[in-house]
Amino acid sequence: MSEHHVYTTHVEWTKQRKGALSSAFLPTIEVATPPNFPGGHEGIWSPEHLYTASAEICLMTTFLSLAERAGLGFKSYKSDAEGTLEKVEKGLQMTRIHIRPTVVVDDEPTKEQTIGLLQKAEKYCLISNSMKTVVSIEPNVLVG
Repeated sequence: MSEHHVYTTHVEWTKQRKGALSSAFLPTIEVATPPNFPGGHEGIWSPEHLYTASAEICLMTTFLSLAERAGLGFKSYKSDAEGTLEKVEKGLQMTRIHIRPTVVVDDEPTKEQTIGLLQKAEKYCLISNSMKTVVSIEPNVLVG
């Protein structure tokens, strides 16, 4: 794997406070100002949602890579994330992202290994490590 990667995106204003986000070979998604801002829109991805999702997706993909390397079998992975936007000295800033992954495994010994891999994924998530926002996780591993 190369040590240098470039990811390109393109955004184009469409109307009001809306735009279209695209990248080669990826589906275009509608983006907008979030509804809690003047002129914002309900039901459309905002920069704040995408920022929060970036950390959440990175945790999942890092966990999946670590689980594969460790030969960890699990039944399911899902997560919820909450990004907090707050007024700070310099203006508004995303100050925290809290991610709650839930992983279902077959047995109790696998549960401890899974918690360890989730914590390792938190430590090595490259997106979270690139943010100045505090990112934390609250793992929930269920045997079922």
